[in-house]
Amino acid sequence: MTIDRAVMVFAGGMILLSLALSQLHSLYWLILTAFVGVQLIQSAFTGFCPAAMLFKRLGCHPGNAFS
Repeated sequence: MTIDRAVMVFAGGMILLSLALSQLHSLYWLILTAFVGVQLIQSAFTGFCPAAMLFKRLGCHPGNAFS
């Protein structure tokens, strides 16, 4: 799996998890959804993505976006 796909899977999973937790426990879990969205927008403009750095250390191969 490439870093690009791993980041997309991770972001999508975190968004779905926070949405489920907001319905089951507290609406404050939506803050996690907002954080993930802000990080995605920020990484699109700056190229800095903490999740991409993590997946690179875990051994994922670079894709087109995070090389």
